[in-house]
Amino acid sequence: MTTEQQVFDLSALWDAHCRHEFAARDVDATMKTMVDEPYVNHIPTMTGGVGHEQLKRFYTHHFVNSNPEDTRLVPISRTVGTDRVVDEMLFCFTHTREIDWMLPGVPPTGKYVEVPLIAIVCFRDGKLYNEHIYWDQASVLVQIGKLDAATLPVAGIETARKLVDKTLPSNTLMAAWADSDGKPI
Repeated sequence: MTTEQQVFDLSALWDAHCRHEFAARDVDATMKTMVDEPYVNHIPTMTGGVGHEQLKRFYTHHFVNSNPEDTRLVPISRTVGTDRVVDEMLFCFTHTREIDWMLPGVPPTGKYVEVPLIAIVCFRDGKLYNEHIYWDQASVLVQIGKLDAATLPVAGIETARKLVDKTLPSNTLMAAWADSDGKPI
């Protein structure tokens, strides 16, 4: 490493960014953790923004102040590289208001949701450059009553429970699983 290169605590930078978004609900402070032209992409719903102006608009009107009051992030695992953080967490909330970025156009159902969520966060010079956020939209829709898990190969809150408890059964959506019991392997 040359003397010009700085080492940043990417984990602490990401934690500060999340505190501004979810605890303080402060858009300006959130934006200050980011490069001049950042982007955010919530993959399942294609929400977010590219560039300072569009992302600030998104954060102000459709994200930071749109999350339910009881929203919480439960950390599961974190991997820190030289220029990125990969966070695995549970995203938990009660659907008490329309959540534009996760459930656009879906009126509040009052249902409680826990969904595994992955954030891949890239940094440049000690600031967030981009976020790619992934979650299982089918699990969210099952939990709020918009998809019927009995008629589709999807699961609801069980996905979150299985994430934190490996002893819960696997293969519950596979009807053929029972057929393989006792067959030679």
